[in-house]
Amino acid sequence: MSLTINNSDRSQPISTLPFTIDHAPKAIFRMPGLRRRILILGVGSLAQGLSQVLLSRSKMFTDLVGLVAKDDEHVGDEVVGTKIVGTISQLLSVVERERVDTIAVCLEDRRTVLPLQTLLDLKGKGIDIWDGHHLYEEESGRLPIDDLKPSAIIFSREFKQGIVVRAIKRSMDLGISLIGFVVALPLMAVIGILIKLDSPGPVFYKQVRVGLRAQPYMIWKVRSMFTDAEKGGARWTSEKDPRISRVGWYLRRWRLDEIPQLINVIRGEMSLVGPRPERPVFVQELRGVIPFYDLRHAVRPGITGWAQTQFRYGASTEDSHVKLQYDLYYVKNLSVRLDLRILVETIRVILCGEGAR
Repeated sequence: MSLTINNSDRSQPISTLPFTIDHAPKAIFRMPGLRRRILILGVGSLAQGLSQVLLSRSKMFTDLVGLVAKDDEHVGDEVVGTKIVGTISQLLSVVERERVDTIAVCLEDRRTVLPLQTLLDLKGKGIDIWDGHHLYEEESGRLPIDDLKPSAIIFSREFKQGIVVRAIKRSMDLGISLIGFVVALPLMAVIGILIKLDSPGPVFYKQVRVGLRAQPYMIWKVRSMFTDAEKGGARWTSEKDPRISRVGWYLRRWRLDEIPQLINVIRGEMSLVGPRPERPVFVQELRGVIPFYDLRHAVRPGITGWAQTQFRYGASTEDSHVKLQYDLYYVKNLSVRLDLRILVETIRVILCGEGAR
């Protein structure tokens, strides 16, 4: 089923069109303040995803009014906890009745069903009209990768780093890593003794990861598992994983096993902030099932990242799918300011022991 744009207005005499001298548009009353009353135009996957994001936010700042469908067959029904409050043909009256100040356009086929003239009229009345993808990104800190078209990324002016940002970011990486490595040396000596007392095997281990431009490199970590942890092959780390040693559990909880990666940062293989690097076997698996997966390799991988501060520990394909949405938000919006925010958030995550496995 599809709707076509109503062209009947074009045949009306000028005196009956919305923006004539004799018929000024009716003002829509809205209470002033920071709280936004949002109406979603559409009921597809993007509309449902945005609904879930908005419903998870505090109602102090956002109030989701409902969804607008293509026809009246499902008006009054609920979709992911949000009611369908009207149809596209009723959009103007719904906006006035519900005192809407923001409309998110989440229609899947905009060429045939987008109510252009009505949206232009509402824009003239002071209503904010948002592209659904952009509002989803702003509200969630993620990119809705399942609903993005490749052209939206290919022709985007974002997803790139300026020379100044690259220079500042690299300077921060070198300065903080050199200082951090020197300061951590006494702590590393203590950690090494504890590991040796706890279980047999080396203190450090290295492992191949996929880095910038999908190039492999060797990552260094403090051993937190038993030496035969992967005798059955590589697999995701699970909650209460029996492969993790007693000392290793505390090392992971406080992220102390990541300290040797400062060497990777100094060598230019990693950054302090960036998408967490994955092992080649998992990259091969994930790039086949998650759209745009390789875009995360457009920047250096990091010891910490936006996904690590905003989402739980990823231990499945489904978790990786959500984490990639955060990673691509970071790649798209990379800046020194965002890096500093992530570093501050990382301190909170470490102190609270969040997301560790």
